[in-house]
Amino acid sequence: MRLNFRSRGPALVAIAVAAVLNSCGPSRAELQAEEARVAAIVAAQEAAAIAARLPPPVALNDSVAQSAAVYLTFTRDMATIRGGFASPAQVQEALRRGASYDPNQISRGLVAYGSILALQSPEFVSGVRQAGAEPEARRQIIDRIVANPSYASTLPGAEAAASLVMSVLEADIVALSTAADSVESDAYNIQYTGDQRNVWGRATPADREGRLQTIKDLSRPIAPSGSEAARLYAASNSGSGLGVTAGRLRRPPYAPSVTNAIAMAALAALGAAGDNARANTDALQYDRASQDCLASSKLNLFQCLAAARPTYEDMFCLGRHVIRDLSTCARGAALPAAIITVGNPTQSRSAAPERSPAIAPRTLEQPTPAPSITPTPLPITPSAPAGYSTATPRPEQSPTQRLNSGPNN
Repeated sequence: MRLNFRSRGPALVAIAVAAVLNSCGPSRAELQAEEARVAAIVAAQEAAAIAARLPPPVALNDSVAQSAAVYLTFTRDMATIRGGFASPAQVQEALRRGASYDPNQISRGLVAYGSILALQSPEFVSGVRQAGAEPEARRQIIDRIVANPSYASTLPGAEAAASLVMSVLEADIVALSTAADSVESDAYNIQYTGDQRNVWGRATPADREGRLQTIKDLSRPIAPSGSEAARLYAASNSGSGLGVTAGRLRRPPYAPSVTNAIAMAALAALGAAGDNARANTDALQYDRASQDCLASSKLNLFQCLAAARPTYEDMFCLGRHVIRDLSTCARGAALPAAIITVGNPTQSRSAAPERSPAIAPRTLEQPTPAPSITPTPLPITPSAPAGYSTATPRPEQSPTQRLNSGPNN
């Protein structure tokens, strides 16, 4: 049979061309696939090299968040207390709430909370991470912070972080002072006015000794709120979520609690404050100023309650030696002393003594030393509170007043 090459010619040509191409090398598709594979390998290698030079992710262990949660939950609860108690039971309930804290735990929580606040400053976190972009530089920064926490205050963005920490803490301090004013004023109202609560306010609580022992037994560590600790932990590692803003710019030197908070935040920004660095974060939470202040406050609370007899004196002890002392201790530990400006001396026009040299104005700003909380006398002034008639005679000095005006004051 005769073959028809005319009909099969194109197919044979295609087969021949494919054979020639196969004999010459890979096809275009194969070349493109190989190029993509090589490009992916190169990109992965470059990414690995860049990742090796960058700091690890921000990391702050959850124990810091738990400490911060204790401080934040307790102090903000105390800031909600107001005067206007309707019964002795309400006074005692507020006292039990106020006494249920451990001074050391609250002191450590203040620093821990400050570190989480510092991590909410993008300027600080990015500045620290850029400074430690190279592995060797990062190692040196970590070592310097561990050896001297104040070194962290010299890192880029540290002033922004300190400003944020001190601004938020100051707002909480003001809230505590407001609550203390309300409670103390209510104690005076019951003592000196025709308030209907005067009947039970002047009465002595039943079982005074038992009441005092109960307050002492409540002075123990607090379990952190799980939800608050989780919120703070997430905020510390993400750098957001607390909705806080900085106030005016604060420049160094800073109080030790703020210095340690910034140091802890810097370590976290470099990935060096995770679970494997708890020894460092535990050490940085120690602040002697607030710890000593809060310990003295707790002792003064016991002493005040031991001398108190009428219920309104229990109210005074709550306002003065729980709420106000929390405010005072936090202020002394975290905020600088007031700025004092010394101006030129003035002279009387009636006399012309020898002119003394002018004193050049200067500004002094130093961290406040640890305040020593001592029992304070009831600040009774000659002017009567609102609604009180000056014609009404004042009662004799109460045991609390005598206690707080003793020679140890």
